[in-house]
Amino acid sequence: MIVSVCVVAYNEEKVLGKLLEDIQAQDYDHEKMEILLIDSMSTDHTRDIMEKFRETEKSFLKISVFSNEKKKLAPGWNVALKNYIGDAIIRIDAHATIPNNFIRKNVEILESGESVCGGIRPNIIDEHTPWKDTLLLAEQSMFGSSIAPYRSGKKKTYVKSLFHGAYRREVFDKIGFYNEELGRTEDNEIHYRMRKAGFKLCYCPEIVSYQHTRNTLKGMLKQKYGNGYWVALTLKACPECLAIYHFVPFAFVGGIVVTSALAVCHHSLLAKLMWGAYSCLAILMSFMAVKGQKKYWQQLLLPILFFLLHVSYGIGSVVGFLKLPFWKYEKRTGV
Repeated sequence: MIVSVCVVAYNEEKVLGKLLEDIQAQDYDHEKMEILLIDSMSTDHTRDIMEKFRETEKSFLKISVFSNEKKKLAPGWNVALKNYIGDAIIRIDAHATIPNNFIRKNVEILESGESVCGGIRPNIIDEHTPWKDTLLLAEQSMFGSSIAPYRSGKKKTYVKSLFHGAYRREVFDKIGFYNEELGRTEDNEIHYRMRKAGFKLCYCPEIVSYQHTRNTLKGMLKQKYGNGYWVALTLKACPECLAIYHFVPFAFVGGIVVTSALAVCHHSLLAKLMWGAYSCLAILMSFMAVKGQKKYWQQLLLPILFFLLHVSYGIGSVVGFLKLPFWKYEKRTGV
């Protein structure tokens, strides 16, 4: 099976080189691997790194470098979909690390009869310091991030969405391209269309890839805000591809506003109940997060980190809902 490996990157000079080393180290036959590198108009040395890899690495079937003038991820993936030659395509985020069996494991699942597959996605940090390790614990926790099966699922099963998916050519030939109007939720939407078209998304924990956690609290909060913002807007584009848990942070922020208003009016019972329950849960989940970990005083901040992540996501959803009536959505799939 000829496999096309796609990476879309914008200003990723700090991490792209390591990912390309991971791709070069794959134990799958390089003569059956096409590499597509999509530069989203980077202003750093990302494009230079791509071009150097194309010029110096001769073991692969083909290496191509393309420009994504629209900059967003969905148009970048569409550039790859319009140009790949493989029997299957695998998308890998630039902020990722893959073991040397990653491509081979995906191919084995596809050749077993599956049309779409993916695996577990643990989070990692670029360097180990007490603060960055604490940020990693917050991101790894189900309470701090999400309950998506690809974060911790231990059994092979069929799921609603995947990370670093591998897709047979027939899948995109049937459903078309990514929706270029969406940001952050393009995966949810296209995986919904795949399921609607009759394709099953096979999750296999033997397939492993790693995502780098944001290195700063500011970066994490910005990411969560964007996630919440696009979840709200996606209600106009594809409400079916979202789940109730996507809106829990929005409900939490709403609860803060409502109970605070009631407390000002001398009705503080609901505020006490909500904050009491949340505090207990945040402390409990913090204990679970640090269980078996080397202990640092920074871990005492985990309950506060959880709160900030939830509020950032929730405020993003609030802003998205406020914009929703004025968002002139028109589905664009790059055709």
